[in-house]
Amino acid sequence: MRIAHFSDLHVLALEGAGLTRFFNKRFTGWVNLKVKRNHQHKVAYARAVTREIARARVDHAIITGDLTNLALEGEFETARALLEAELGLRSDQISIVPGNHDLYTRGALRSRRFGSFFAPYVESDLPELAASIPLGRFPFVKLRGPVAIIGLSSAVPRPPFIASGELGRVQIAAFERILAHDEVKKRTPVIALHHPLHNPRSKLKTMAEGLWDARALAAALAHLDKGIVLHGHLHVRQRRPLVTRAGELLVLGATSASLHHDNEHKMAGFNVYEFDAEGTLSSVKARVYEPETVTFRIADVPILSY
Repeated sequence: MRIAHFSDLHVLALEGAGLTRFFNKRFTGWVNLKVKRNHQHKVAYARAVTREIARARVDHAIITGDLTNLALEGEFETARALLEAELGLRSDQISIVPGNHDLYTRGALRSRRFGSFFAPYVESDLPELAASIPLGRFPFVKLRGPVAIIGLSSAVPRPPFIASGELGRVQIAAFERILAHDEVKKRTPVIALHHPLHNPRSKLKTMAEGLWDARALAAALAHLDKGIVLHGHLHVRQRRPLVTRAGELLVLGATSASLHHDNEHKMAGFNVYEFDAEGTLSSVKARVYEPETVTFRIADVPILSY
């Protein structure tokens, strides 16, 4: 089983968005785009990533959120079209969880915009175990060979300058029920969410950009002796161990698929994880984009702190 993991496309599409759509958090987001992000995120890089994944012939692709920049309909349409045209996978071979930019405003949440555009990618093989949260039904589960892919939603609308996430007690309780299901227990869990499980050391930074209930999620994982936890959000590829009562899990971050950066660990690309027939993780590699030659080089996913 080969899984590609990419994240944080940050697709920008302002066409058709009237001025009144920016009388909210989008205004500060737009300013940030002009000052900083617009010079870093390139849709051509995201397109190169999806095309390379198609050439890599993986069995499944997982996208850990922030497909859009401002949660506008045009951005969702553009992101979906990119996946459909370039990724080379069926919808049941793709799993997507939302990021904070995909729920940038309360209007995006009320309209369930993420679910309306990406419904085929959040379908669950165990729908009866999901919880009803404002965004829809989460977590979703996809039973694929030796692995069980579990998608969590950590995205919630926040005020300007706040990018933190939260799962909530209802979703965590549903997650625990899923982990206890016989079809999941006999497989290796591959758990995906946008925000990283490891929070910053600073409480202020955690409140501003971390996962508020990371400890509750870690407690739900405490009995596992195998599995991986995937995230985006930080725009850096990295790996960190999570020691549990039963063993150790691997927490893996993907960088932004559209990011141009001098730091090789932040430069656009994607990760590939390989599992053997018994569900043992046998390989963790990154593919780093090199725009000068429009090629990808294979690299290790480094051990990094927050």
